[in-house]
Amino acid sequence: MNFEEAVSKSKELPQRPSNDELLKLYALYKQATEGDNNEERPGGFDFKAIAKHDAWAELKGKSNNESKTEYVALVENLISKYS
Repeated sequence: MNFEEAVSKSKELPQRPSNDELLKLYALYKQATEGDNNEERPGGFDFKAIAKHDAWAELKGKSNNESKTEYVALVENLISKYS
């Protein structure tokens, strides 16, 4: 499975992944498509935005190819877990 297929299949999972799994998918996708997170950390009480920002920021320095490979592996794991 390639990255584009994995992105498509991630939206068709038969069951909603856990919040941790969703954060990991988000962070790997952002790192693979945009590179390092250089955005300012959200403030206030938007905990979802803060969690997403921090998950992406943790991947700083990871190459887009490595991120794509990990994303595909995670989607394959989620497909087998939730199918």
